[in-house]
This record gives sequence, structure tokens and C-alpha cells, in this order.
Amino acid sequence: MTATAAVASIGDPKAFKSGRELAAWLGLVPRQSGTGGLLRLLGISKHGDTYLRTLLIHGTRSVLTHSKEPPIWATKLAQRRPQNVAIVALANKMARTIWALLAHERKYQREFVSKPTLA
Repeated sequence: MTATAAVASIGDPKAFKSGRELAAWLGLVPRQSGTGGLLRLLGISKHGDTYLRTLLIHGTRSVLTHSKEPPIWATKLAQRRPQNVAIVALANKMARTIWALLAHERKYQREFVSKPTLA
């Protein structure tokens, strides 16, 4: 259900420069507010497709609460931050993964790890 909603909502994934841009379009990034050089990060911006954002957030909530093996980094994040922050962070990561799969025309591989880049 989420996959078909993502394909229908996103349309051409190459319209977005990166997964980060897609996540921002979906409203899965913090709003920024500031004055006088002081930058404050607020809650998620909630721009973009409400239906797809809701599906991603509910899906990640289910993964974190009911999965036998939730992602380690998300579990550690949930220990340090409020649970909803960890849920939105995982939804953001899922949106970026969806963009990468669609933009590069790949199939999802659970054990796929990208090669490290030299900085």
C-alpha cells in the first residue's frame, strides 16, 4: 500500500535532486525559524503529501514497536530521544531509500550496504 502510494505521489523521482529533497517535500524534516543569526529547529514542517507522510510514519511506528529486529540505529536513537523523534527519523530514512530505489531503478535488498566513500 505504501509502495503504490509512493509511486503515485512521487511520479518521476528524478524531479528531486536527492532523497533529502524528497524527504523535505514530504515534510519529514524539521522546520527552521530564526532571527539575528540564531537558528531554532522546530517540529516537522508537514509540507507535501499528507497521505504518504502518514503511511510512512505509521509504518515506521509499527517497525519500531512490533518488529523482532528493528534497525539498531533507530533503537539507539529511541533510547536517547523521544520515541516520536526516532519514528520520524526512520520515516525520513525510508523516504530517502524509496527515492534511491526509484531514481536508480533498483530492487530493494535488505542486506545492501553502500560502499564507503573516501572523504
